[in-house]
Amino acid sequence: MSHTRAACALAFTAALAFLPTAAPAQDSANYPTKPVTMVVPFAAGGTTDVVARIMADAMRAHLGQPIIIDNRGGAGGTIGTAVIAKAPADGYIIGMGTASTLAINPAVYKNLSFDVVKDLAYVGNVAAVPNIMTIHPSLAPKTMPELIAYVKANDGKLTYGSAGNGSVSHLMGEQFRLAIKADITHVPYRGVGPALNDAIGGQIQIMYDNLPSTLPQVEGGKLRAMAVSSTQRLPALPDVPTFRELKLDDLDWMAFFGIVAPAATPQPIIKKLNDAMVKALADPGLRKKLADQQAIVVGNSPEAFKAEVVQNLQRFKRAVTAANIRVE
Repeated sequence: MSHTRAACALAFTAALAFLPTAAPAQDSANYPTKPVTMVVPFAAGGTTDVVARIMADAMRAHLGQPIIIDNRGGAGGTIGTAVIAKAPADGYIIGMGTASTLAINPAVYKNLSFDVVKDLAYVGNVAAVPNIMTIHPSLAPKTMPELIAYVKANDGKLTYGSAGNGSVSHLMGEQFRLAIKADITHVPYRGVGPALNDAIGGQIQIMYDNLPSTLPQVEGGKLRAMAVSSTQRLPALPDVPTFRELKLDDLDWMAFFGIVAPAATPQPIIKKLNDAMVKALADPGLRKKLADQQAIVVGNSPEAFKAEVVQNLQRFKRAVTAANIRVE
């Protein structure tokens, strides 16, 4: 076993020690009769944590019990997701799943201890955040067709930054490179912050990111937006086309934040959780909180959310295979 896999296994074992002891099986009709724990597979303060806390607070009124946030960061979200998948299936341990943890990680990591299709139940997609592609404003292209021509004319000479191997930004960069059939050098960083800083400084020419962290740089003229992954043009960037408009279909996806549970969680409990989620998302105040995070409310069914995850997982597996991405 590699040092990385050994560390992940040790961390997961330690994480399990802090889980609440499973209570005897209870009647689903009375659920919940005690607080629910929502595992967030990332550290506090990030977008996933913010969305989880907004939803936990709002769903409390509809469930009649508090939802306690439990941050289990590490290994790109795989440790926390494993905790969710292996937890008692009684509805008292649920979690937040994202595009990274449910679709990208299973595509790039070969030895995960869980299967996102078989080992998780899907409650619903809470919200989605568009992705954005930007370039340094010193580059001549102003439109995507101009950029594609420029990249091809400078085949192999340009660079794009990512938050690290196997990250959302890495997968988007490879999807773009494969779509236009040109070579762009990948420069991985330790997180999106350093990559964004170098994109602003011009050390890398192309950058992919979730909208919230990059939008201020676009609005300030430090980066030029080329495309976004929303279904329609965004009010904040009305002149920026969508990947869908540009026929770059493999990049036409958004980073999502949804609620999951262990696979064997009874369907009546899944329905209660989904009902609480949908009712919470109907509140204008909550919708504004999510909009402040540049998130677009979804609130779909368990079936629709699972289908969305499977579709994206297949999409990323194609990109990983075509680009020969390897992450240990």
